[in-house]
Amino acid sequence: MTRSDLLRSVMTRTAVFRLVLGWASFAALLALAPQLAGPLPTPMLWLTLAAIVTVIAVCAFGVVTEAEHLAHRLGDPYGTLVLTLSIAAIEVILIAAVMLGPGEHHTIARDSVMAVSMIIMNLVIGVALIAGGLRHSGLRANRNGVSTYLGMLIVLLAVAFAFPALLGDAGAYAPAAAITMIVLVVLLYVFFLLRQMGAQKADFQEVDARRDAVDAPARASVGAVLVEHRAELIARTLLLLALVLPIVLLSHDMATLLDDGLGRLGAPVALSGILIAMIVFLPETITTVRASLSGEVQRVSNLCHGALVSTAGLTIPAVLTIGLITGQTVVLAESPINLLLLGLTLLLTMATFSARRLNPLHGATHVMLFVLYMFSVFA
Repeated sequence: MTRSDLLRSVMTRTAVFRLVLGWASFAALLALAPQLAGPLPTPMLWLTLAAIVTVIAVCAFGVVTEAEHLAHRLGDPYGTLVLTLSIAAIEVILIAAVMLGPGEHHTIARDSVMAVSMIIMNLVIGVALIAGGLRHSGLRANRNGVSTYLGMLIVLLAVAFAFPALLGDAGAYAPAAAITMIVLVVLLYVFFLLRQMGAQKADFQEVDARRDAVDAPARASVGAVLVEHRAELIARTLLLLALVLPIVLLSHDMATLLDDGLGRLGAPVALSGILIAMIVFLPETITTVRASLSGEVQRVSNLCHGALVSTAGLTIPAVLTIGLITGQTVVLAESPINLLLLGLTLLLTMATFSARRLNPLHGATHVMLFVLYMFSVFA
């Protein structure tokens, strides 16, 4: 592929549009900063907030699109890992913007990660299993991989939501405990990544009845792919970063306006975290449903469970680190009702993915549990 052909394949019209929209929106906000400094009329506030959220969502779709191209080149689990890490990075950016913005946001990390947990493990997986189950009659997941994900999630979510109530003060880790948890979680997550990309790589690949066939074509190694498609991989990585930067730059204004808007509505505090989770995971939700419709159940697990492992393994240490540096209190301990919902979600996930064949009824039970979570938010 020539350099011009490569440029055309990477810098498509859609990619250029997303880049221009993101950076032009940031420039417009800079120009309008004096007008946005004071309290805005309510209609103007919601209009501006909707515009910023739309731009962030469009750029996030671009990030996920480029991550999907990288995933296609690298194959699983490497490709899916790029995608889930991209999503986790966007979430950290948005949570940090809210934490460092005006107002008190001691629970924003807790509310966001809890919302991500419920959205991913119940709503997205539920919809994906319903859609895929109605199209395919024999959906099978790689139970070794799902079991590994669940083991990680049980420990990481306990560190995030349960242990702060036991080891901390008013639901927040003491500084010494926070440092200890940061180190332990990061070490566990790094060990998980090394195993996922190394000795246990096969556990996170699709169950294929033809895998033992002698005529099955061998996939090129990651090293060979990096050498053969180096230019494309570098170009798409640079484009991905160029699309992430507008999200970073716009997230501060989004956090300020969101705080003001929800305050005027008198909305539940947790709603801010839910909105961040919905913005972050919308692009990957579409990817997950597509994978399910194609019968790729293990890819559904990699996208959803892998994203949640990355969220708990990266977001929690990141926000604890921000709290230590800035002196902010990071409240993580969850309420009894949310701990119950989280426990039920993990038990339901075990029951669902331990089945030999997945079907739409499995998906329906997950969606029902998500509805119960939303009831608890607005109760």
